Amino acid sequence: MFPKTEITRSFIAPRELVFKAFTESEHLQNWWGPKGWAFDISKFELRQEGVFHYSQTSPDGNVMWVKFVYHEVNAPDKLVYTSFFSDEMGNIVRAPFNNNRPLETLNTFTFTEGTCIPYRGGNENLRGVAGNGSGGLFRNLRSTADYLSTISYDLKTTPDLSLHREFQGCQV
Repeated sequence: MFPKTEITRSFIAPRELVFKAFTESEHLQNWWGPKGWAFDISKFELRQEGVFHYSQTSPDGNVMWVKFVYHEVNAPDKLVYTSFFSDEMGNIVRAPFNNNRPLETLNTFTFTEGTCIPYRGGNENLRGVAGNGSGGLFRNLRSTADYLSTISYDLKTTPDLSLHREFQGCQV
């Protein structure tokens, strides 16, 4: 059995908008990835067995490629995909910053209206995945909230939205 980590984050935004922020390239380009890094999408197919392949370039010019393969896209409720670092052609490679990180990670996002549940779980091998230490995922979720606050919507009719992310290492 692979270790599993769960994170829940609440946003004050319509569920449909948060789902779009996670699944539409024009939104992803505004918040996804490390702060200050350039983000370029090579391929984006939001469908079952579709691919999201992109590069991130650090301010000093280092390039990292990442690829998702979608398993389930159920708007606006659920998104399931496997993610991994890749080369420019989309082949799996080790994370350039952590040789202990699993080669693949299964990610399950559920978008529900409700209350925030604090971060639970964790495993030493998943620290870089969950953002412990590097702050990666938590920083991305804060960036999501910041980005969503720039989009206009009616707060009077907007419930709190709870985004629950569950992921586990798939292959070491």
